[in-house]
Amino acid sequence: MCPVCGVWSGRVHGSYLRFPADVPSGGRSVVLQLRVRRFTCGNSVCARRTFVEQIPGLTRRHGQRTERLRSTLAAVGLALAGRAGARIARVLGMSVSRSTVLRLVDALPEPDVPAPRVVGVEEYATRKGRHYGTVLVDIETRRPVDLLPDREACSLAAWLAERPGIEFVCRDRAPFFAEGASAGAPQALQVADRWHLWHNLSEAAERAVAQHRRCLRALVPAASEPEPEPAPEEEPSGSPWPTGHRFADRTRARHAAVHALLEAGHSLRSVQRQLGMAWHTVKRFADATKPEDLFTGQWQNRTSVLDDYKPYLDDRWKEGFTNAWKLWEEIVPLRYKGSYQRVRAYLHKKRTSPRPVTARPPSP
Repeated sequence: MCPVCGVWSGRVHGSYLRFPADVPSGGRSVVLQLRVRRFTCGNSVCARRTFVEQIPGLTRRHGQRTERLRSTLAAVGLALAGRAGARIARVLGMSVSRSTVLRLVDALPEPDVPAPRVVGVEEYATRKGRHYGTVLVDIETRRPVDLLPDREACSLAAWLAERPGIEFVCRDRAPFFAEGASAGAPQALQVADRWHLWHNLSEAAERAVAQHRRCLRALVPAASEPEPEPAPEEEPSGSPWPTGHRFADRTRARHAAVHALLEAGHSLRSVQRQLGMAWHTVKRFADATKPEDLFTGQWQNRTSVLDDYKPYLDDRWKEGFTNAWKLWEEIVPLRYKGSYQRVRAYLHKKRTSPRPVTARPPSP
């Protein structure tokens, strides 16, 4: 039968040789040599003059591989994807490229997905802050079912209306999802998903603790020894970095260079080109009235493995135990994983600092 017009023809035009690749045998490549008949189309107006017969279950039109080899490569591609699948196929005696493996996987028919009973509804972003869609997941099998191009209530309602077997809709508290689920599946029970329940609970707990931040400072006892008179410092007060620190000196130098060029009448773009800095960095330096404003939130405020053990070291310091090695040996059984040098540096700072050094109160 002609593949274009569907007319049967009994006129044999000749024979044709085909060499489709087959599944390898014993690690060696196998190529079949098939002699098939070529027919002439009996329809005079058909654009296809001649066509070659196909062997059902073995060949297909314009196919360079047998159906067995195609299914084998597609199975490898489903398991390992393109690049890894091509490497394994080459070891097994099927030399193909990664693009061929992906093309065979893409040509597979869509699997028949059973109608879900419990559906999870969530949004996803194709471009964060601009374009959002809706992803629908079968909660029982944990597999995505469909993607909607937007997150409108009408789109979700239309999708749910086509599937009356849905019994539960798991969603967040977005109003458009609630409206769409009520309109499209009125028989379904709407429940809040577990992730958003925990997420909302953690945010509420953090806000409650942050409102009582002053209570956290009471957890760290104040120093009992009298505070000595602070020595005059060369740097402005409130600076967490001492003079001579390489990061502090570099920040102060950049701040001075940026403000010097701005006072000379240069624009932010001009300062960016002259100093070789990013525009946002120049803007941040320009907005800071003094370099100490740029020190907030830098590396010196990061958590340390010693933070949980500083209250214990402070208590032992007040009791008169000041030997760093002995104190390190005491906190190692308490599951301290840091080094001795951290303990020694902390105690050295307590010895040499004109102000008492204690552990910071815990963050919310």
